[in-house]
Amino acid sequence: MQALIKLSQAIDRLNATVGRYAIWLIFAATAISALNAVVRKLFNYSSNGFLEVQWYLFAWSFLIAAGFTLLQREHVRIDVVNSHLPKKLRVWIDIVGYVLFLTSICVMVLYLSTPIVIEKFRSGEMSGNPGGLIRWPVWLALPVGFALLLLQGWSELIKCIAFLRGQGPDPTEKRTHKTDEEQLIESLRQEAQSASRGGAPVQAP
Repeated sequence: MQALIKLSQAIDRLNATVGRYAIWLIFAATAISALNAVVRKLFNYSSNGFLEVQWYLFAWSFLIAAGFTLLQREHVRIDVVNSHLPKKLRVWIDIVGYVLFLTSICVMVLYLSTPIVIEKFRSGEMSGNPGGLIRWPVWLALPVGFALLLLQGWSELIKCIAFLRGQGPDPTEKRTHKTDEEQLIESLRQEAQSASRGGAPVQAP
């Protein structure tokens, strides 16, 4: 189980890193939109390439950040009933969701989209709009984004199993960023509780 927990932590770090940098894609899309507007007003010039690169960047930011969104538990959830259920039942519902729904959907998208990306890369398909861009880079966002989402789903599944085995925190709680000081305090508190349960004296820091 410890090996799986380490794998889950590695996946979390990967998606956390991707999530932090995905915001720059939105910034780039905004900057290109502003530049396109300025150039069009000042020089009476525009290109479909400017418009297409904006939705390329938006598609990439939306898709590759899906795993990060799951990591932060920010996806839309209907908790009217679920929030009143026992904690272990909620975890079991998450397990069923990750195994039957999230995994199957991600695998299906990967299975269907990967050959399309390969074909568009080989053919060098271009946009049908004058001055448009090559198509395969935006299609590539599909398998990359759903692969990251699939990995994060498996990471959440590992956390659920670890919780049920008494080897991990409650995975249903929304994750919040903690400062180094808060992490240190939490670590000291857990050590004190562990020592207290073991009958060892707890010394004040």
